[in-house]
Amino acid sequence: MTEPRVRRAHTYELTPADLAGIRAFLDTAFDGDFGDDDWDHTLGGVHAWVAGADGLLAHGSVIQRRVVHDHRSYRIGYVEAVAVRAGRLREGLGGQVMDALEEVLDGAYAFGALSASAAGAPLYAARGWQVWPGRIAALGPDGTVPLPGEEGGTYVRPVPGRLLPPPSHPLVFDWRDGDVL
Repeated sequence: MTEPRVRRAHTYELTPADLAGIRAFLDTAFDGDFGDDDWDHTLGGVHAWVAGADGLLAHGSVIQRRVVHDHRSYRIGYVEAVAVRAGRLREGLGGQVMDALEEVLDGAYAFGALSASAAGAPLYAARGWQVWPGRIAALGPDGTVPLPGEEGGTYVRPVPGRLLPPPSHPLVFDWRDGDVL
C-alpha cells in the first residue's frame, strides 16, 4: 500500500471538482464553522493537500497578503485553511502540508503569517513559528483598525536568511471581508 503524499497546485490549476472537494472537506473539518468568506480567503494562492483512497486527509493553502510595518509594505505569505481529517490527527499529515507551504513561503515571500486556533498552535510552534509579540491591526476602509483580539494568536515565521521586523511597530494587515485575520 502506498503512503499518501502531499500534492501542491495553484488555485487556477484546480478543476471545479477539485475545488468542490476541498470546500466540502473544509466544511466538515471545521465542523460547519467555515463560511464563504473563509473559503474566499483560501483561494488565489498555492494549495497543499494529502489524499488517500477515501479522499482528502489534510489541506492548507498559502496566499499573498500585504502587511505594513513601520512605513514599509511587505509581501507576505499567509497560511489559510489548514485542516486534518478527524481520526487522522497526529499522523504527520499536517506537517506534510506545512512542509509544502513553507517551501512556497521561503521562495516567494518576506515572511509568513497565520492566525492559529488553540488546537493548531502546537503544530506551528513546533515548526518554529513564533507568536507575534507586538500589536496587530488592519488597514480598513476608514483607516487603521486595531485588532487586539488577534494578539497572542497571530504567528509569524521568518524566511531563512531574513529577519522578522521588530515588534516595536504593529503589523498592519490588508483589509478583507469576514475575519480580517
